Formats: sequence, C-alpha cells, structure tokens
Amino acid sequence: MLKLDRLVNVLGGYGARLCCAVPSRDVELRSVVVHDPTDPRPATGDVFLSVGVESAADAVRLARSARAAAVLVRGKPPLDESALSDARDSGIAVLLVEPAVSWSQLFGVVYGLTLEGRETEAGRGPTDLFAFADTLATDIGSPVTIEDQMSRVLAYSRSQQSADPVRLETILGRRVPDAMHRLLESKGVFAHLTASDEPLFVEPAPEHGLRGRMVVAVRAGRELLGSIWVECERRLSDDQQIVLCDGARAVALYLLRSRVSADLERQVESDLVIQLLEGSADTPRVISRLGLPQGRFRVIALQAHIAEERHAAVLLAFERATTGFGWSRPGRSALFGNTLYTVLPCASDVTPARDWLASISGVLPRPVTVFAGIGGAAEAAQLPASRREADESLALRAARPGGAPAVVYDESWDEILLQRLRAAAASGRTPARGPVAELTRYDAERGTRYVPTLRAWLEAQGDLGTAAERLGVHPNTVRYRLRKMAEITNLQLDVPEKRLAMIIALAVHQDTQP
Repeated sequence: MLKLDRLVNVLGGYGARLCCAVPSRDVELRSVVVHDPTDPRPATGDVFLSVGVESAADAVRLARSARAAAVLVRGKPPLDESALSDARDSGIAVLLVEPAVSWSQLFGVVYGLTLEGRETEAGRGPTDLFAFADTLATDIGSPVTIEDQMSRVLAYSRSQQSADPVRLETILGRRVPDAMHRLLESKGVFAHLTASDEPLFVEPAPEHGLRGRMVVAVRAGRELLGSIWVECERRLSDDQQIVLCDGARAVALYLLRSRVSADLERQVESDLVIQLLEGSADTPRVISRLGLPQGRFRVIALQAHIAEERHAAVLLAFERATTGFGWSRPGRSALFGNTLYTVLPCASDVTPARDWLASISGVLPRPVTVFAGIGGAAEAAQLPASRREADESLALRAARPGGAPAVVYDESWDEILLQRLRAAAASGRTPARGPVAELTRYDAERGTRYVPTLRAWLEAQGDLGTAAERLGVHPNTVRYRLRKMAEITNLQLDVPEKRLAMIIALAVHQDTQP
C-alpha cells in the first residue's frame, strides 16, 4: 500500500516539497483524482491534482471536497498562509511543485505509485510471483517455472520432488543452462515464443535430462516479456492449457506493473545520482534521500557491448544494477548517454568496487563485454572529481586491446595524467617550431633518428648507457647524435622546464603518428 511518506520521497526527486505536514506520514493513499472544471459531478480520491486551479486556497478547498489526504499544487514558494492554515485544519498534506514540472509527468508518477500500491495490497507484490507459481502448479497439477525473455528464472513452484535434472539445474543456476538453451533453440521453441501466443509442447529428451515441457509466451501486445514452463511428459489437456494461458496473461499484467514501479524508482534514483555527479548545492540531502551511508565513495563508469555493437548492452547492465530494493544494493546508479555511472560507498580499499563490477558482469549474458573505470575515493561533495577520474579511467581501458575489465584511477594515475597533458597540448595548434617539431622535420627529410634518440635519452633521465641500450646502439652514438641535434635546434637539455616540455611534446607527437 502506498503511504504519504513514500509519495513525498518520490516526488521530492521532481522538485516537490511538503509545505503542510499532517500528524502522520503513514496515511494510506489508494486513489488519484484530477480536477476537471467541466465536470459538475463530485469526484473523490486520496491524492488531488489541482490542474488548472489558480490559487493554493482554492486547491485546498477542492481537495477537502474530494476528501483527499494530499493535494499537489504547482507554483512558487511561499504559499498563502491562510491556505496552509486551512490545510492543517483539514488534515491535508500540501505538496508544492515547481512550475517546470508538467501535470502529465506528475500524473504518471502519482498514478503509477498508487497502482503499485493496489497490486501489493491485492497480493501481487514482488515476492508473490512465487505464490502465483504455486497456485498455477496446483491448478495444472505439474511443476511450474516462470522466466523472463532472457531465460532467467523469475519464480518457480515449491515442490521439487519429481523435478527432472534440467529443472533442478535451471532453478539452482537461476537461468536455463546453456546446453539446454541451445537444444531448445534448435527445436524452434524460442522462435515459436516470439511469434505465437499458443502453448507449445516440447517432446521429452531423456538423454538431456528433460522430461518434457509445455510452454507459453508471456506477452504485452507484441512485446515478449517472458514465458511459463510446465514440466509434463505429455501435452496438457485443453482445460489445463486454458489455465496456462490465463496464467500467462496474469503474469504479463504483473510484469508490466512491476516495470512501471521499477521505472519510476529508477528515474528518481537516476536524477539524484546525476545531481551528485554534476555537483549539488545540497549534497547531504541527496545522499540521505538515496539512502547512502556517510563516508567516502567512488564513482564507477561502465560501458557494455556485444561483439561490434558498441554500448548495445548498457541498458541491460543498468537494469541489473538497479534491480532490487535500495537497501539490498550497495550503490546507486544512473544511465547518462551510453555510460552507466554508479556511486558506491568505498574508501581507500578498491575491493568493493571490483566486487560490484564482478557481480554485474556475472549476471550479464556471456557475449557481453564490459569496460569500466573506477574513480578515486572522494567525499560526497567531491564526487564530480571522482566522476571525471572514472571517465578518464574508462577511456584508458577502452584504448587498451586487452587486460582486466576495469582501470582503477589509483593504479593508473600516471598514465591518466600524461593523457591529460597530451590532450591539453594537442588542444591548441601544434607548434611549428621548437626542438621536437624541428627534429621531426629533419628526420623526415634526411632519414635520421634524432626524435627516437631524444625520447630515449629523456626517458633514461640522461643516462647514456640506458638510452643506448634502448636504441640498440653504442653510447658514443647517442653522444654524437645529441651533439648533432644541438647544432640543428636549441635543445637546452640542462634546463628542467625545457626537458619536461619536450617530454609532453614527444607524447603528443607519438599519439599523432599514423
């Protein structure tokens, strides 16, 4: 059941503020009513949306007539004190919303929340899909499994006494085993589910541990949401198939309503996380609303793709990262462009961030490739800096041909700093003069190797022997080349600032080579 406290918390993500509190925020909200000045019939509801009402006083008066427990008013603070006094006397909570938020958006959020509350009260909350599987198994007389469109187990009936090996392995692994998935695909089962709403009987395959199945698609319109599987050795009777199809429609309704609720929660969470990443003027309030503990955090930037389809799987990663109740998830996530950002409680030890990445990667389909960057530990107010570090770490990981899934800023800060310097140097016009530019032209015209020699000498910090070993020449050759370079351009190798500038110029020069 939706309560006033949850409505206030969710709408807070849309800029709503509670201006008039009621004695208890545990007031239950079951219905929504929208003001319609053209309809003379009285309307009642627990949440009153004052669409088209010019003043807060009129909105409170109309909400009282509708027997509402809460009224939404669009406008700028402060509200008229007489309206607030009237609301307090009537026990009505007044929520003030910024004019920038549309009524259609507010209606969608409020209606979705109350609809979710009704379903929970009616016994179709998230935990009751298992109870529904039990009921369906009793009505049909065989074990039932409910799966999503990616063959992941959503719920299953209780009795496993007569279960075949495939059912047991599916339940234990929370998804259809790969070998069985390939077998079903070769039999055309998934093609049937995509195209038809009719139940399909899958013949037993004892050599694969399969007793036989009756399966039906769970669909909303043309969209395949999942499937229901019944373990049986022969085709179900017509009456049993009718029960199975009715069950598919009930599961489709449940999944759609669960999606509405989850999408609302994800939107609110994403908006709050983006506020943190971009810098919020009231960071402690945002942290509190997200239910995150006090302390230090890291930002994780993640991209996912399948084969050559860049970012094709990032929506799936976002769904997995935001699945479950907030208190059961260590981090809070937002999808921004083609990147999934997660704010994770994590101090100097980077292990929790690696563990979080492993948990996300572990539930994604096997063809999905994950790249990630982990920013440095930061206080809540410094999260924009951690996000920049995560972005830079992600870019560094994407540029590498192989290696671990994630680049950690703490471990790769030197490469990232050099990358920043290269980017800063390359952002302006490439210098046409200076030692590196002049030696580059000279090498191109004469076929000499002065630029590699200069780089080796600088990387060896002036050690002729080390530089010669890197180049595969005698130290005297390096000494001779340095003398010739000094005749071509003004090196000034004895000036520290010049040496640093040449190191940066050489890094930019290396990045621009074909």
